[in-house]
Amino acid sequence: MDQNKLRKLLEDVKESSTSIDEALDKLRDLPYDDLGFAKIDNHRALRRGFPEVVFCQGKSVKQVAAIIDRMNDNYDVILGMRATADMYNAVKDVREDVNFIEDSGTIIVGKMPAPKCNATVMVISAGTADIPVAEEAAVTAEAMGNSVTRIYDAGVAGIHRILDKRDLFDNVNVIIVVAGMEGALPGIVGGLTDKPVIAVPTSVGYGASFNGISALLTMLNSCVPGIATVNIDNGFGAGYMATLINRLVQEKD
Repeated sequence: MDQNKLRKLLEDVKESSTSIDEALDKLRDLPYDDLGFAKIDNHRALRRGFPEVVFCQGKSVKQVAAIIDRMNDNYDVILGMRATADMYNAVKDVREDVNFIEDSGTIIVGKMPAPKCNATVMVISAGTADIPVAEEAAVTAEAMGNSVTRIYDAGVAGIHRILDKRDLFDNVNVIIVVAGMEGALPGIVGGLTDKPVIAVPTSVGYGASFNGISALLTMLNSCVPGIATVNIDNGFGAGYMATLINRLVQEKD
């Protein structure tokens, strides 16, 4: 159901005995669009506060373009994650207002929202090689209305690079820390701030890092309280979680 139809439904509800809350409860369970190879959850934005995000990896170019084509009239902004340049070019045939963040492989369709004044996130990467995952987190947070501060290549091998930025920690609500290798940076950051830290292990590292498992275990076993860990290379999940935390801060204010 597109936004115009939704507005019309709500207008009709206002003239009936059904309350707005009852109508919204019913809308949460309305059907999805079935494309055969994909079922688009049209009402995820209503239930979760943001539309379904297209995970492009493993899908064909035609499938990605078809999904976004079906979604594009319903939402102000659509994200396609882990996309290729070929997928981006195909989506450009569907929509003119489309951009591609090459570092993270993110397709952005539509206009990014203006940041909400209290929705602040910091994204830190341990190394330059971790930037693709860090950018996935940052772009996700921005698309969901957060203001994002980036600090890149500030790992523990040169700890002064993050210590220099401690004063910036006070200006954000949530800190996302992205690290591969041994994954020690989230624990360092967590010990320097009272803000919640979302740790993102990456698959960057030599053989004994086991494609990110070493970093994941380090983050899960941190003795620093207030650190939550998402899956390996899951920048999107970190950006989404940061948004949920910020939403609670805004509701409190």
